[in-house]
Amino acid sequence: MPPHTDRLHRFIDALRCLPGVGPRSAQRMAYHLLQRDRAGAQLLAQTLAAALEGVQHCAQCNNFTENTLCDLCATDQRDGRLLCVLETPADLLMMEQTRSYQGRYFVLMGRLSPLDGIGPQEIHLEKLLRRACDGLTQEVILATNFTAEGEATAHAITELLRPRGLTLTRIARGLPVGGELEYVDSGTLAQALVERRPSV
Repeated sequence: MPPHTDRLHRFIDALRCLPGVGPRSAQRMAYHLLQRDRAGAQLLAQTLAAALEGVQHCAQCNNFTENTLCDLCATDQRDGRLLCVLETPADLLMMEQTRSYQGRYFVLMGRLSPLDGIGPQEIHLEKLLRRACDGLTQEVILATNFTAEGEATAHAITELLRPRGLTLTRIARGLPVGGELEYVDSGTLAQALVERRPSV
């Protein structure tokens, strides 16, 4: 790696905090911004500073917002009896795109991963407990990912909320819409068979 000035080195090193960005990618980004797009770099710096200053967690669902409550929590058009628990804001966006769910949300901002030092406090389980026990919620839908960490997270939430008398459900696993059996992995096919339902 060529020698860098101290400021350039810190800039390149800072870019490495982005997911999937290694030393060479960070160096390319830094060179591009400084050599070809200084206006873009200035805009990036300004908008990043504004986001860090103005974006916070929603008091109810824990998603990102600029206000005390996000737009989804501020509306009275959602079904307060349903609470869908997700790992990330990106998961919430995907759920909304389905247009099939009209309940409320809670975003964990992560998943349990003891090896990475992520425990119950880091994924806001106490805040989830308060949200689920608000007197309105009747069913909690666990929509964490089907990874080892996601399953462990769903199990921990189940153990936390089961004594509260809430209905706990887990999103189903199975074949993708439009999927053909010959192209589906055996694990997914097996799960689809286990979670089969009556034909209508």
